[in-house]
Amino acid sequence: MPIDPQIQTVLDQMEEIGFPGLSSLPVEQARAALAMMGAAEADAVEEVARVEDLEIPGPGGAIPARAYVPATDGTPPVVVYYHGGGLVLGGLDSHDGTCRALANASGALVLSIDYRLAPEHPFPAAVEDAGAALDWVAANVAELGGDPARLAVAGDSAGGNLAAVVALQARDAGAPQLRGQLLVYPVTDSTMSHPSIEENASGYFLTKADMEWFFDHYAPERPDDWRLSPLAAPDLAGLPPALVLTAEFDPLRDEGEAYARRLADAGVPVELVRKDGLIHGFFGMVADVDEARDAMDRAGAALRAWLA
Repeated sequence: MPIDPQIQTVLDQMEEIGFPGLSSLPVEQARAALAMMGAAEADAVEEVARVEDLEIPGPGGAIPARAYVPATDGTPPVVVYYHGGGLVLGGLDSHDGTCRALANASGALVLSIDYRLAPEHPFPAAVEDAGAALDWVAANVAELGGDPARLAVAGDSAGGNLAAVVALQARDAGAPQLRGQLLVYPVTDSTMSHPSIEENASGYFLTKADMEWFFDHYAPERPDDWRLSPLAAPDLAGLPPALVLTAEFDPLRDEGEAYARRLADAGVPVELVRKDGLIHGFFGMVADVDEARDAMDRAGAALRAWLA
């Protein structure tokens, strides 16, 4: 399928403004470039009933977080959200619009987690923060007005990696009990050996060179550790239901779909949705791309069903 026309418009606009390849920049400049993209979308974000910034105790100090509470009757369920950015970039502001849209689509209190980033804090710092945040939420989210008995995790790209990993850790620990996991074009395999890495190596926003750059900063040795590559986890049985969203023109397409197949083979209820014509990053484009809006609505529907 050809590139979605609305996605092509986004790519054309990026070319017109001379948006640089992230891997061509020093880390601080790459972070600024991603922040610039987020600022450009600020006028299009959805309103929610309440937004609250807070801090969560973590193994390396306080973890900033932000709660998005939708307009809803009663006590809403809770979604812990991990942002994308290659574990090097991104934060609460870069995914503000995404979390607002997800709160409204799901009817859940969405708690966005600003875990530590590499290279200042390499692997497994992000994993440690992600797990600590989930445990804290399960124990304390009632204070924010959420229902800890109805809890799910979600994340996009590198955040999808963290969501998958904490779901595995929660299963192994026996707590917290998760109702579902939303994995949006997740990073699942540090070997970068799947065909889509080469098929979509350049020209579609995220590039193969970007992925190499992210891993070089986060885990340059690429240890054989399923917390880095959840696709390598020996057993995926007993995990909560999953929705895995992928994009046709995404270097990460195949590893996300491989993870969905492994979940299904392990007996986990899983829905895999490939969005044809779309690129990596589409989940943050709901205001401009109809198929991205459809993906957000599917995500919201899945979360509503799991958290009912």
